[in-house]
Amino acid sequence: MAESMKDFEKELEASFQRIEEGDIITGTVISVDEKEVILDLKYYAEGIIKAENYSREPGFNMKEEVYPGEEVSATVIRKDDGHGNILLSKVEATDVLAWDKLKELKDTKEVLTVTVKGVVNGGVIAYVEDVRGFIPASKLALTYVENTDEYLNRKIQVQVFDVNKEENRLILSAKEILREKAEEERKNKVSNVTVGLVTEGVVESLQPYGAFVSLENGLSGLVHISQISQKRIKKPSEVLSVGDKVKVKVTAVKDGKLSLSIKEAEDLMAKDIEEEVIRLPETTEQATTSLGSLFANIKL
Repeated sequence: MAESMKDFEKELEASFQRIEEGDIITGTVISVDEKEVILDLKYYAEGIIKAENYSREPGFNMKEEVYPGEEVSATVIRKDDGHGNILLSKVEATDVLAWDKLKELKDTKEVLTVTVKGVVNGGVIAYVEDVRGFIPASKLALTYVENTDEYLNRKIQVQVFDVNKEENRLILSAKEILREKAEEERKNKVSNVTVGLVTEGVVESLQPYGAFVSLENGLSGLVHISQISQKRIKKPSEVLSVGDKVKVKVTAVKDGKLSLSIKEAEDLMAKDIEEEVIRLPETTEQATTSLGSLFANIKL
């Protein structure tokens, strides 16, 4: 008997619960279709959220996005919908709860997967916590995106970049995530580069302290001014121009950066030339025959 009473404790508490219009309550989804979601509120009545009160997101499909067992918070808009159920609105609850959640997402820098629902001037639109968010074209990729139409209905990863409830402003960004991934990929590539490797590159920029050279594998490294030329120079532009093709040797890999040397690459190439052996004929006869063959076809 004691165990039976324990089983009914939660239901007993629920029977004394008072629900008023305007309250935000949380329930568990027990069924869902295109028209409505039904929640178990641990109360004598079930909660009903009509499709129009569930989300403002264009094209939102409840059957595809909402699943039994999920917990949903919603505002009580009517204690009795005429059929003994409590009528709820997730949209109204979102207006109260979502902004706090969005601020939390900004602070934690959580990575979110969103679907682009619209294209507007200067960017695209996506929804987070049922709040309309703007992704500027400059925040869609590592470089500015000219044609934002290609992003429509595409799923992308973003972070909350800026949020302001008073101004109803939510700005999202994919750029920081992409930059982090690109940096990770670059570090992995750098870690696979062997010190001593001689390769070809293109001068991509000149600085007072040296030249940055882009390599064939998409990496770039610095050739310090002291490693540019065999002779002493005051500035890289004395012997190099942007766009020049150069041979470089990898001299160091440290902290995800490559140190290169044009001078050492030239030294290696010069050494290879010095060590090259030109073989001459071993006997006079072979030499004579060789000379004879050279003049054989000459008519006097």
